[in-house]
Amino acid sequence: MQRKLVSQLHPWLYTACVETHRFKRSMISVGRKIAEQKSDAPIAFKCFTHQSLLLRKLGDVDMRLQYNKITNLKLAAEKINSVIIKPGETFSLWSLVGRPTAKKGYLEGMVLKDGEAKSEIGGGLCQMANLLYWMVLHTPMTVTERHHHSFDAFPDSGRTLPFGSGATIYYNYLDLQFCNQTDKTFQINVQVTDEHLKGEIRSDQESEFSYHVIEKGHQYLFDAQQNKYFRTNSLWREISDRKTGAFVKEEFIDSTFSLMKYQPPADANVELISQAVNQDIVPLLVGV
Repeated sequence: MQRKLVSQLHPWLYTACVETHRFKRSMISVGRKIAEQKSDAPIAFKCFTHQSLLLRKLGDVDMRLQYNKITNLKLAAEKINSVIIKPGETFSLWSLVGRPTAKKGYLEGMVLKDGEAKSEIGGGLCQMANLLYWMVLHTPMTVTERHHHSFDAFPDSGRTLPFGSGATIYYNYLDLQFCNQTDKTFQINVQVTDEHLKGEIRSDQESEFSYHVIEKGHQYLFDAQQNKYFRTNSLWREISDRKTGAFVKEEFIDSTFSLMKYQPPADANVELISQAVNQDIVPLLVGV
């Protein structure tokens, strides 16, 4: 039987720890110029667009939380939409959105805590982080802060992107940040429609390259000693000349190793792990 953490036995300690992390983060001067300026007019060239469904059936999670998530995404989109990222500037999701509170109109949405789906004010904003992270991977901007989900909570249901291509956020010490280290100016546009969260990244100069994100080495693993399933892969980016289509290079993005909270598909090839996997799974409270 796994021993409970002190913060699980005394929940107030968990809250105190979270607020301590938030205070420390707010006191740190990262020495970066944060993008804040906005422009209502779309700038010249479209770099990449993407959209994700607002409503998905996730296990037995109350759909009310999914509908509430839409309200939360609309409020966050208002803060992010049309932001300009000039050369040398850094995009910070939390710097733009701020703390999601009921006073600001945020509702209870789904969050993940200790491997379970629960509810909290502002839950669901990870969908915004997922969208932004995926789009940025298709530009020359550099991701400087991005966090994995600590576990894989739900089986694939309408998944269109590679496993492990999301980004978890939690105000304010788990952020999504990316820096514009180019000579171009970029613009982020996001909106919530009746069915989708939509986004695009634009630039004042036409891009020389196109980007294609792929996964390698996807596996389901079973640790018999722990009686747990894990899922792993790595993400890579293929860069090509936009005009000629000629291959330029391949870049490693990141690797993922996640504890699964569900059984692998019946037809999946599962590899047995001979030794117990030593993995520290931090009980973070994160939006989905």
